[in-house]
Amino acid sequence: MGNEKLDLLRQVAYKYYVEEKNQETIGRELNIYRTSVSRMLKQAKQTGVVEIKIHDFDEQLYELETELRETFNLRYVRIARTEPHFSNQEKEENLAKTASLVIKNMVRPHETIGVAWGETLGNAISHIENRRKTMATFIPIVGGPSHVHSKYHVNTLVYELARKFGGNSVFVNATVVQETEQLKNGIMGSHYFQELKSKWDKLDVAIVGIGGLLSEKTSKWRDLLSPEDYEDLRLREACGDSCCNFFDRDGKVLHGSLYNRTIGIGLENLKRVPTVLGVARSKRKSRAILAMLKKGYINALVTDDETAKLILKYAKS
Repeated sequence: MGNEKLDLLRQVAYKYYVEEKNQETIGRELNIYRTSVSRMLKQAKQTGVVEIKIHDFDEQLYELETELRETFNLRYVRIARTEPHFSNQEKEENLAKTASLVIKNMVRPHETIGVAWGETLGNAISHIENRRKTMATFIPIVGGPSHVHSKYHVNTLVYELARKFGGNSVFVNATVVQETEQLKNGIMGSHYFQELKSKWDKLDVAIVGIGGLLSEKTSKWRDLLSPEDYEDLRLREACGDSCCNFFDRDGKVLHGSLYNRTIGIGLENLKRVPTVLGVARSKRKSRAILAMLKKGYINALVTDDETAKLILKYAKS
């Protein structure tokens, strides 16, 4: 490339990147076509006349997020980076901090936000530092856990979100799994439950966790399951759960006795919500997250890089 052409490339680049002039103005000042300016800006980067460097930007994570977004047609993806020396607790803490920023940016004034529950969501919400008044309404989309795990009760998470975002809250007064189908139907058909059910039809956003394999011991609600429930789920090859609904590797919800005794919005109804954010990580949950993505139960995701890589690997196999 001749010196004259290089000099013109430098002028075009300087006017565009340093003086922040638009392409039409540059073309007029240098007496060249706007299309030529566009072509020369591209050439300036290709030839090294211009080098663009973004500080503290992780290209690999960005490419991973882009692949996930395009593969599953997601509205939003955020991936937390892990390091080889991270303990499981450090990975969970890193995920919670990442999810807290996503949730903070996701809440809009006067919207209705549905919340599931669990340790991961509880930790994410605890990291949110916010005191803006949104007048958003926060509601539970599942019943509560047993008294053993009341720390992560959905009402607690709903209350904390409403407090931090200057909004309103609605509570649920029933455990997620009832002893009989009749008890469940009686609760969900009661007068007090109607306000909650009506708001499930008007959700703008839902925030959910994702449980892994039956052998996963970290779940805070599975103590409500009977030995018969476990055996039935094992025989039907349950892959994971969300909103306390179990599903197989294809994302098919496992209807039956347990499903009929469960108080919650249901994954089929969750698909109607404009934005459903799933927050989960770990190799043991990767197939469950994949099933949720494939079936479209969630359309936004916060996870970590090692989990994201496994999800994409399984999706291609």
